[in-house]
Amino acid sequence: MAVTLGEEERARYARQIILREIGGAGQRRLKRSTVAVIGAGGIGSPVIAYLAGAGVGRLVVIDDDRVDLSNLQRQILFGTGDVGLPKAQQAAAAVSRQNPHVAMDTVVARITAQSASTLLSGADVVVDGCDNFATRLSVADAALNHRIPLVSAAVGQFEGQLATYRGWEPDKPCYRCLVGTAPDRDEATCAEQGVLGPVTGVLGSMAALEAIRALAPFGEDPAGRLTLLDLLDLRFRTIRVPKDPACPACGKA
Repeated sequence: MAVTLGEEERARYARQIILREIGGAGQRRLKRSTVAVIGAGGIGSPVIAYLAGAGVGRLVVIDDDRVDLSNLQRQILFGTGDVGLPKAQQAAAAVSRQNPHVAMDTVVARITAQSASTLLSGADVVVDGCDNFATRLSVADAALNHRIPLVSAAVGQFEGQLATYRGWEPDKPCYRCLVGTAPDRDEATCAEQGVLGPVTGVLGSMAALEAIRALAPFGEDPAGRLTLLDLLDLRFRTIRVPKDPACPACGKA
């Protein structure tokens, strides 16, 4: 079925439709797209807000956590009245106030290696902003198996990193090409090491940008590059991530 934009939608998205790189065709592509967002926290909050604002037709938000008072310093979808309530559900409530044209599916559960394939099936892009390394691996493996572009973002204190993975392509790496065989890691949480709110906002905004780029392509293809951000000294660095021919996940692609 052909996707059309109503008069209210054309007015709502006018500032991006006027962009030569988006236009009406790009806006219709966004409307018929589904993005799965893993985590509705510091990174996920701006991702959800900007994708909803951009007119992505369906968002699937997967998060098992509840809003805590300490989240409000950086998780911009929530207010004091949301404390104690499930993040995924409160994110959906925020989107309903922001843009009634966006359909929201919420999963109040932690995504696992067993559930990832089912939960991500049907998505056009996956954005992972979770704070758990094991979850990242499960999401990355499922996205690779389904051939869904994966936008992966992470933060800590004043630093962050961002990359897009399409490891099923012969010349593009997957997430495991970067992290290897994933031995057990000592993970520091935001509660333990701290994080400045705008740092998560910058990474979340950039992740939303890359999700939109994956849905309605513009500019240079970012897949195969890792962007490292040092926001303490405001420095950005981009490095190439080569495809690992011995990678157990995508080495035969």
